[in-house]
Amino acid sequence: MARGFMVVAGIRRGYGLTGGRWAETSGRCSADEYASAARESARDLDATVRYVTRLPYAQADNVVVVGQSAGGWAALGYNSVLHQPVVAMVSMAGGRGGRVGNVPHTNCRPEELVRAAGILGAAATTPMLWIYTENDTFFSPTLAKGMHDAFLRSGGTARLAQLGPFREDGHSLFFGRGGSAIWGPMMDDYLAERSRH
Repeated sequence: MARGFMVVAGIRRGYGLTGGRWAETSGRCSADEYASAARESARDLDATVRYVTRLPYAQADNVVVVGQSAGGWAALGYNSVLHQPVVAMVSMAGGRGGRVGNVPHTNCRPEELVRAAGILGAAATTPMLWIYTENDTFFSPTLAKGMHDAFLRSGGTARLAQLGPFREDGHSLFFGRGGSAIWGPMMDDYLAERSRH
């Protein structure tokens, strides 16, 4: 609340103790399946935003969506569909198909993930902030840049921050101890910029 935001941690279907069917499968990791998984995730983000903005003590607009890993990919999906109360979206180490078989630095058809970023970028309307680290064992700097380039080429707008290593695995930057001191100032700058629009 120090910056005037109420923080809500939403859990998508099939995660944690929420119950229900996991609806975000990427199937055989084709670009269409990756994009479809992002849009399915977006349904849960939209349900959360609709619920929260109806609360009597919440603002009905100026919503900021932040997602990490598959949640960051969900933010790309949400950006590609109607999201009227949302003015800012942040993808922290966003993507799908990382660490196949829990093996670091492996991805399920990374070229298709790049293509999917282009598909989502073609319908994106809100400028985003993407944050990745050098030692992310899910999504390498090369893959992050490939996704970002495809997103931009297709018409999306996003600032890519590629940071140095963070602890043992940079994929944990968002929630790792000391991580917010690194990404916090970038977030502040991005939100200040978005508030002027």
